[in-house]
Amino acid sequence: MNIGTSRILGAALATATAVSVAVAPPAFAHRNPSPQPPISVVAAGLEGPFEVSAAFGRLIVTESGTGQVHAIDPKTGNKRTLVSGLGEGAPSGAVQIGHRTFIVTGEAGGPPEESAEAAPTLPYPGSSVLAAHHGRVHQHADLLAFELANNPDGQTQFGPDGAPLDALSNPFFVIAERHRFGSLLVADGGANAVLRVNRHGSVSAYFVPPTVNTGACEGRPNNDEKTVGCDSVPTGLAYGPRNTLYVSALTGEAPGEGRVYILNARTGRVLKTISGFTSPTGVAVRPDGTFYVSEVLHNAPTAEPGPGFDPAQIGRIVKVAADGSRSYAAVTMPTGVLWQRGKLYASAWSIAGFLGIEGAGQVVAVADSAFSTPRS
Repeated sequence: MNIGTSRILGAALATATAVSVAVAPPAFAHRNPSPQPPISVVAAGLEGPFEVSAAFGRLIVTESGTGQVHAIDPKTGNKRTLVSGLGEGAPSGAVQIGHRTFIVTGEAGGPPEESAEAAPTLPYPGSSVLAAHHGRVHQHADLLAFELANNPDGQTQFGPDGAPLDALSNPFFVIAERHRFGSLLVADGGANAVLRVNRHGSVSAYFVPPTVNTGACEGRPNNDEKTVGCDSVPTGLAYGPRNTLYVSALTGEAPGEGRVYILNARTGRVLKTISGFTSPTGVAVRPDGTFYVSEVLHNAPTAEPGPGFDPAQIGRIVKVAADGSRSYAAVTMPTGVLWQRGKLYASAWSIAGFLGIEGAGQVVAVADSAFSTPRS
């Protein structure tokens, strides 16, 4: 694959910006500057917030930078830590089912070219689904073992020297599967597949998006000679109306080649493919079929930026109406998005830590008034 972990995603941004950007802490929004501000901060001071899910009236948020999972009251911003001690950079997504919290952890290291010494030691296995209950954490499913045994995308995994050609398994987000109590769906960017994990921890392939070979992806070299183009790299998952499942796909970070696949939720069959996104990392759907896509690297510089570059300009959320029209909200570095009880929530400044901006992560509520259509 071309990219698969939150760590590598942030590193891509840091590589382009760290040299000359004069970073400053973000300006946090006030709680009540107006009756309905376009973007209001629900929680601040987070380190690397990624997926946002919901349970029991609370927002469930992974904090990758501290290895924690929190339950946040969307009305007051009060935060209660559900799970801690997962290791810095480990948790990327979490969902609560009953009294158990299920967490996906990315691989411990970066791409193969990174040295082994640079990989952090994690207290729990990477490329896994962990289950936490009453303070106890255990491995619920081994996603790397499934990838090694089954290789859903069929790509060559190892080079002649026995080293991995690229990331093998890097789960990004997780949701509870409808109509199957205790079952999970996991967007595994490294495996290029959406995986099903049943209540007993058994893993199977649910959906394998195709390699993309159009636009900026056309002819792009891949892991082996037989594979050309951008790997799909599924990231976000959300249920939609009429028994559908929406899957966002990063598509190798190629500009304009990101995808949202709309599936039959029961069979995993593709009903529609919507393109034209850049580095989508999350998707949320309203009951009327309007959906939102987070573009964490939108407007990120591809080379060293000039003096005074403002990192707050990076990222946006795309709103796609039921008729296909698009509008945009300027949310900085959003990763996870969630439509819950008539409101849109998102993580923001989610990869600011890779720019050396500490404690900048937020969870924000985004009103319809935040979206506009650029003038041509």
